[in-house]
Amino acid sequence: MKAYLRNRLLPIAVAQSLLLFALALAADVPLAAAVLAGTLIALGLAILAERLWPYRDDWHADRRELIDDASSAGVVLLAIDPLLKSTLPILAVALYPSAVTLASWPLFAEILVVSLLIELGKYLSHRAHHQFAPLWCLHAMHHSPEKLNAVNGFRVHPLNYLINGLAVLPPLYLGASPEAVFGYLALTQPVQMLQHANADLHNGFWNHVFSSNELHRWHHAADAHVGHANYGNALAIWDQVFGTWRGPGHVVDIGLFARSRAKYPARAGYWRQLLACGVCCARA
Repeated sequence: MKAYLRNRLLPIAVAQSLLLFALALAADVPLAAAVLAGTLIALGLAILAERLWPYRDDWHADRRELIDDASSAGVVLLAIDPLLKSTLPILAVALYPSAVTLASWPLFAEILVVSLLIELGKYLSHRAHHQFAPLWCLHAMHHSPEKLNAVNGFRVHPLNYLINGLAVLPPLYLGASPEAVFGYLALTQPVQMLQHANADLHNGFWNHVFSSNELHRWHHAADAHVGHANYGNALAIWDQVFGTWRGPGHVVDIGLFARSRAKYPARAGYWRQLLACGVCCARA
């Protein structure tokens, strides 16, 4: 039974989230609450999996890291995320009303198209953050931890998060419904909760569908030749299309690439890293 759960935890986490979304849709319950519940359950599963099947015993978060990650999550979720949710619909309408109205499509098809479009935008944004120095100054914060666990997935610079959030604009411009956007979130947020988990999961086939923790460990490798891979936010499709998909394997060293280690205070606290990002961008 344990082996069954270990090998299928990722699809189980996604399935429970989609089920909650479908039940909320049918019962006319606020979809945001259903998506939040599915996300928190997935996070709980990730933390539990870290205890049951740790990938590395030395990757568990200590007290200082938990404080830094909580600080980052607080800034993003309490300040940046509400800003995005309030301004993106206004921006989409202000650009120009599109002749295409995705909201007239069947909801399943609409969610599929919305998911592909948002994931493409986030893939391109993520790749750009690796290739352009001013953006890398922001993204370095996310790569600064030298171990991976469920909570340090929240370590992200506010501007990095804001730029990635703009990927929602194309489907909104095309007339996507709020239900489709929530459907996308129900599909992808459980994947993100498990993506940094220090859990030795064996995802098998699902590594070709989702950007799992098995794949994402490569992305955080300290070796740049290895780390420029698996940019997918939650889905693996665009990595496969653009040739950046790298299959499961054993990753040894996690952290910043060599070019950044001398310039960025990887082991500093969250607020000092925020200041360092600003200085880095000013010099880039």
